[in-house]
Amino acid sequence: MILTVTLNAAIDKRYVVENMKMGEVNRVKECTYVPGGKGLNVSKPASIYGAEVVATGFVGGHAGNYIEDALTPFGIKSAFYHVEGESRSCINIWDETNHVQTEFLEPGFTLTEEDFLGFEERFKALVKDADVVAMSGSVPKGLDGTAYQRLVSIAKDAGKSVILDTSGKLLEMGIEAKPTLIKPNIDEIRMLTGKSCNDIQEIIEAAKAIHEKGVEIVAVSLGADGSLAVGDEGVFRAVVPRINAVNTVGCGDSMIAGFALGISEGLPLEETLRRASAISAAAAMREETGFFVMEDMEKLLPQIEISRIE
Repeated sequence: MILTVTLNAAIDKRYVVENMKMGEVNRVKECTYVPGGKGLNVSKPASIYGAEVVATGFVGGHAGNYIEDALTPFGIKSAFYHVEGESRSCINIWDETNHVQTEFLEPGFTLTEEDFLGFEERFKALVKDADVVAMSGSVPKGLDGTAYQRLVSIAKDAGKSVILDTSGKLLEMGIEAKPTLIKPNIDEIRMLTGKSCNDIQEIIEAAKAIHEKGVEIVAVSLGADGSLAVGDEGVFRAVVPRINAVNTVGCGDSMIAGFALGISEGLPLEETLRRASAISAAAAMREETGFFVMEDMEKLLPQIEISRIE
């Protein structure tokens, strides 16, 4: 079972407009509503692939109830901790005339230490049945930089593999608990190591430095240039074929789902990176965030170029 953690779950609303104009009334051509937050954008592709997925985190109010109900069609089991307040919405506006994407992210409710202590007890019970724990995204107001550090420690103490995908102080403090895998982008790996990372070799050296401090796998996003994975098995680079990208929001989360699947199945790092890259690319080909079609992924899988860097 893959356990996903979304501490700041949301309703993701996608609006399609033509030639959006600031300061004026804009008519929406299409709109979709799906349960969101980075952890849930990991849950959905993992479930589509066929894994058993349990989603936890915080939800509140009518919006929180909607988030739980909307996960049911994906076959995802909800195990959220309910709090006072209303779960947030995140709005993605796609201007199909100018091919420009704009996002508005609400902050959501404020949590107390009592709320988090209650969630930790829920989390300890859920972790027992998990093969891999994937925790992603921002945290609600009221929590500090130790939030993920505490949760990673709980999962590691239970002998579980943990993926941590976050940024800033949350990532900096979270890696002190030695998660199994992190996926920083270039700016984040610069922040973690103080290295300039101006070329591929510097990026690899920076990832190795984090790996040597106890993070088993350091996967680095290179944007259009693919990704790297550094671990005990070596250094691997993935290059994805050119695709017709429709919606790139959540593709990094789909990649995390691929890593979670590979780790849960005990695949070698090279094959885990290949699967993660294929799922991420397949997700970019579809309009709905955190969604892919297995047929797309299966076509892409043999086209992913994986090279070992000595």
